Order: sequence, then structure tokens, then C-alpha cells
Amino acid sequence: MSRRVKAWERSRGRGRLSRKSATREVKPRILIVCEGKKTEPNYFMGFKVRTMDVVIEPVGAVHTSVVDRAVALMAEDGDYEEVWCVFDRDKHIANPDDVALFNSAIEKAEKNVIHVAYSNDAFELWYLLHFNYCDTQILRSDYITKLREILGTYKKNDPLMYDKLEDKMDVAIRNAKKLHELSDKNDPANADPSTTVFMLVERLLELR
Repeated sequence: MSRRVKAWERSRGRGRLSRKSATREVKPRILIVCEGKKTEPNYFMGFKVRTMDVVIEPVGAVHTSVVDRAVALMAEDGDYEEVWCVFDRDKHIANPDDVALFNSAIEKAEKNVIHVAYSNDAFELWYLLHFNYCDTQILRSDYITKLREILGTYKKNDPLMYDKLEDKMDVAIRNAKKLHELSDKNDPANADPSTTVFMLVERLLELR
């Protein structure tokens, strides 16, 4: 057999493979845009989602920038089944307009059909709710202290946080829902403590 025939058969085989690939079922996608570059992405990557492809975009900026990035990504590629933004209240950032900015970020997300999983004041509130119901306003640093007391050690960017908390997830969801029910839904910036992370968590659990 000539080299030319062999080459043609190889290319024909590639053609068949290409046609098979083209007809392969494409999963719908869910986009999660996170304020943090590691803490939140590391946690959400722990979920074993099989019915959707999860795309996680770390931003490394505050709430308004997170929503802006989500809107931009939707404009670039609108082929997402749903979009979520994950961000904190960030009261430690000195800005006289921080209350208005936080609330307006949520409003902008909702206007663009983007779901929001916010935490007031820090994402670590969600972690703490796996162990204790907390309805008292505390400093961001206190969340870290309490988690270290419970876990023995805690690092913000721990890639194993999902595994460490998985068996207590039902407790966290129950505590977060109770907290959310008592919070002011019209003024989330001043609803401290509160979190809607449980909404995204429940959604990811549905998609397993």
C-alpha cells in the first residue's frame, strides 16, 4: 500500500472522529463569578456537578467589579444556562458609599438575570454556620478566630474546605436560611450577619 493511501486513510479516520465529536452531547453551562481568587473558587470546585459544566471565574475585586465582570462575560458568550456572582459586603474597605455600592451591585445583578450569593460580612460566615448558628455582628477577623478554634487550623485559601465541611452542609443550609428569614431583604448591606450562599449551594446539589 502506498504512502499516499495510508495518509488518506488516516485523514479519513480523523474525519470520522471529527464527525462523532461534533454530534457529542454538549452540557449546559453554569457560570460562577467569584470575588476572591482562591477561597470561593476552591470551595465551589469541590462540588461534583454532573448535569452541567461549571465555569468558575475568579475576579479578585469587590462586589461591583464582580457583577460588571459577569455582565461582560455574558456579553462575550451568552451561552450560559445561569450565572451567579459570589461576593462579600467588605465593610473593612474604607468607602463612604459602601452601603449604596453593595446594594446597587445586587440590584444590577438582578436586572441582568444574575443570581447573587453574597455574604455579610465575609464568606467565612458560611463556613461558621456549618458549626454554629450566628446572628450577632462580629468582625471579619473574628470569623477566622472562631474557625481556628473549631477546626484547629484554618487558612483562607484551603483547597480542602469543601471536604472538611461536606458532612455538615445540611446544618449550614438550615442555619443560613434561618438567618436569611430574619434579615432585611430590602437592605442586605445592613443585614449583618446574613448570607445567600446557601442558595447557590442548594442549586449545585440539585445538579449532582
